[in-house]
Amino acid sequence: MSSVDNFRSSYEECLSNRKQSGESVLFSHFGELEDEQVNTISVDVETKMLDLGVKKGLVKRMFNILVEALQNIRLHGERDETNYQRTYLIITQSPNGFHIITANIILNDNIPKIKNRIDTLNSMEEADVKEYYMKTLTNGEISQKGGAGLGFITISMKSKNKMNYRFVSLNDSHSIFEMEALLTPKGE
Repeated sequence: MSSVDNFRSSYEECLSNRKQSGESVLFSHFGELEDEQVNTISVDVETKMLDLGVKKGLVKRMFNILVEALQNIRLHGERDETNYQRTYLIITQSPNGFHIITANIILNDNIPKIKNRIDTLNSMEEADVKEYYMKTLTNGEISQKGGAGLGFITISMKSKNKMNYRFVSLNDSHSIFEMEALLTPKGE
């Protein structure tokens, strides 16, 4: 099976599992992600949430998480063997809250770094995440791709929950990186 087929299969499996677990799908996207789509998707999801009667504070947090997650994909997602930057986004609602699942292709060499960053954030209390955000914001370091390392921190801070993730091997050099943030009305 090609990496193209593996990526599509991963998306379909995730979508199917979410539906089978009783979650309702609020939004899904599969394919390449263009710059203008980041804002369009965020606004569409925001509108759907407002139509559901979700409090504005929670909608704002969703918007912030989506912008960060989608920008991370745009900046850091790798291309497959057909030079296509594959991605998917699935947003579901359950009694626990809103689940934001994103996936993109990454280099296998980056797995330890990503795993370490998320595990570090998941080990912190909410106040520690905020302090870590301020420290990272003021350290002035910018990556080669233009980021200051705030994406995962912002997602953690805005979701107020631990992030789940998994890596699915595509080949010797690339894997699918799937991440889930749970958005609940904590502190609203």
